Amino acid sequence: MSAPPFVELRHISKYFAKVIANQDVSLQIRKGEVLALLGENGAGKSTIMKVLYGLYKAEEGQILIDGEEKVIHTPKDAMKLGIAMIQQHFALVQAHTVTENIILGLVHGRFDITHYDKIVAELAASHGFDVDPTAVVSELPVGVQQKVEILKALYQNAQLLIMDEPTAVLTPQESDVLMNFVHQNTRAGKAVVFITHKLREVMEVADHIVVMRAGKVVGDLRKEETNEIELSKLMVGREIHDRTYVEDAVFESQPVGLALQNVSIRDPKENIFRIKNISFQVHKGEILGIAGVSGNGQSSLCDAISGYRRLTEGKILLNGQDITEQTARERIERGIGYVPSDRQRFGLILSMKLTENMFLKSSFEDTWVKHALIDRKRLDAYTAEKIRAYAVKATGPDAVARSLSGGNQQKVILAREVDRGSEVIIFDQPTRGLDLGAIEHVHRTILDEKKKGKAIVMISTELSEIFGLSDRIAVIYKGEILGIYRNHDLDTHKIGLLMAGYTAETR
Repeated sequence: MSAPPFVELRHISKYFAKVIANQDVSLQIRKGEVLALLGENGAGKSTIMKVLYGLYKAEEGQILIDGEEKVIHTPKDAMKLGIAMIQQHFALVQAHTVTENIILGLVHGRFDITHYDKIVAELAASHGFDVDPTAVVSELPVGVQQKVEILKALYQNAQLLIMDEPTAVLTPQESDVLMNFVHQNTRAGKAVVFITHKLREVMEVADHIVVMRAGKVVGDLRKEETNEIELSKLMVGREIHDRTYVEDAVFESQPVGLALQNVSIRDPKENIFRIKNISFQVHKGEILGIAGVSGNGQSSLCDAISGYRRLTEGKILLNGQDITEQTARERIERGIGYVPSDRQRFGLILSMKLTENMFLKSSFEDTWVKHALIDRKRLDAYTAEKIRAYAVKATGPDAVARSLSGGNQQKVILAREVDRGSEVIIFDQPTRGLDLGAIEHVHRTILDEKKKGKAIVMISTELSEIFGLSDRIAVIYKGEILGIYRNHDLDTHKIGLLMAGYTAETR
């Protein structure tokens, strides 16, 4: 008789008010294996693992550890059972050192910190991690912070490591190091759960794959028994193909739509440059992709172009005319559209209706005025037409923005900004947090606007998106552009080095 799995979840259900997060979920996790938990955003992947880790309490179901039923009320209970979880947003104390974070809550009374520094250094070295135990976490790159989270789990001798979207903030080289660690961990007889929505990662790292959709398990397969096409069908209910860039040099003969000349923004409070000496041109009918790890000045670059922050130095030209001193409203009137990375904070007013959100950026125009009042009938008709055109799942123009899913909120913003951006559109992380079906719609929209001759700036941390859509690629690191390249001049290795701050030899 074979040994029971290390962890078994039986018929777990979890509800948030009337929302079903998990319904009758059963799965097994075995030592020495990587279980990939695959699904779109909102499929219930993280929720089921948070139930196992004690962050949520299930309404129904059982958790078995080594064949015995256990009750896990808190993460402390989970840790005692050998379960650790690295969440998408790291749980580190930024002002503490690496060692202090790793031993936090595990060491009591007076102790010699240098003794624990030595233990952490040895632990890091044994797993090939280049981490200084005495470094303050706030000063570390996100890739190193993730290693600190992993070292915390290793210090606790975790037998199961749950990793939630672990490559979201990593360069390709850092992702390779992570994958090597995962394999090393399972070779040592431990278990890993790898939560992701990226099919390629699953095929690279997994032994066993569980696919979730709408809170339920819709597939339970061995990696050797499946492929990316089958997995995409299970995830979204239909086949999704990766978009492959088709070289298009036509834009080079077109006039320049947007130009930045030595643009810098200095933060007066911290006395540092958020972006420094950035120069580039975007032709009409061109997509310029801006690649980089999150937090390297992307948001400040968007603020500079859209007019939300004044420049410390430099100029911005729209169709050859200087707009540096123009306000955000004036730039909207001149045809600059902006799809922000945080749709709920900066893209919509969630308490407003869809009609009102569509009206926001044109409220100062005469377009919707009739007898000195808002022509609501015409505005509702316009919004209803956009709902149809963008396949927004909403009850109608009167639907409140908050009631829509993230993907449908993004479609509303796209509809508005594509109309507003008659000359230039900035897409900042346009598919962040979206499922495959919504991603496909966003990509199609971006390409359609390119065909219309608009100058497009697309900022993304997803390299597949950058390579799949961009005509040229600029890499940003610590607020500076390290190089601008034709799409075919870069590969994953080169762009990864640039994203980590290493200047490539070939320009």
